[in-house]
Amino acid sequence: MIDKLEMFLALANTRHFGRAAEACGVTQPTLSSAIRQLEDQLGLQLVFRGSRFQGLTPEGQRVLDWARRIVGDMRAMKDEMRAVRSGLSGNLRIGVIPTALPMVADLSAPFLARHPNVRISWLSRTSAEILAGIERLELDAGITYLDNEPLGRVTQVALYTEFYRFLCAPGTVLAGRAQVTWSEVAEQPLCLLTGDMQNRRIVNQLLADVGATVQAPVESNSTIALVAHVRTGLWGSIVPTKLAQMFTGGAGLVAIPIVEPEAEHSVGLIAAARDPQTPVIAALLDEAGRLARR
Repeated sequence: MIDKLEMFLALANTRHFGRAAEACGVTQPTLSSAIRQLEDQLGLQLVFRGSRFQGLTPEGQRVLDWARRIVGDMRAMKDEMRAVRSGLSGNLRIGVIPTALPMVADLSAPFLARHPNVRISWLSRTSAEILAGIERLELDAGITYLDNEPLGRVTQVALYTEFYRFLCAPGTVLAGRAQVTWSEVAEQPLCLLTGDMQNRRIVNQLLADVGATVQAPVESNSTIALVAHVRTGLWGSIVPTKLAQMFTGGAGLVAIPIVEPEAEHSVGLIAAARDPQTPVIAALLDEAGRLARR
């Protein structure tokens, strides 16, 4: 039954029989047969079929919620038994909003020093993708904003407070300033993150609060692309302090505090609310707590 539920989850996540079969490491006929067997066992049609996947039936949607719980509990049990047998091990998949990527090594280094048999995959994702990935069991945890948009039922540990800086090249109009206002920043040619990024929605709101709107001529979902444009001296950008610190000083760019008002948001680690947590997630949450107390 568990194997069939895993295949059902893969189909619900990918919405494609072929990709779901590939994700499960089976052939498409094997996956299709497993889904039909699951339907027979439950006495329900779970999937609308045609020449391709056409979605889940209403009954399939309800079964999906149960499947996530059952599969999640089974994975948690396996993790706990593996930890009892041989200590913490396994692979952690953690989604991270792009603006928090500069700090992930602060968590990886001490965690892996304590638990050398664990492997971590850091995956750049939007805040919405992180929540969806945790719900679909595709991500084990995430680092995202804690106080700006609803998170739902998750366990969370605040890691740091995000402040904002105007990032620009030396010699540009505002480069010599000790601080700038949001209104002044709005008058500069800007390159910003794309609208699907929560950071961009925060920036838009902060600018709107001072009566300003910005149509950034350059947008990207990559912070590296933004910095590359800032280096030309043709654009500035609005970035969190931790990101700005990577590209100032010897790296040649200038980061200026933005005030009036000085805005801040909480960034932290989240994981699915589960009692008890798997040993590896519990250890990760503990390490995040230690990092936050430094």
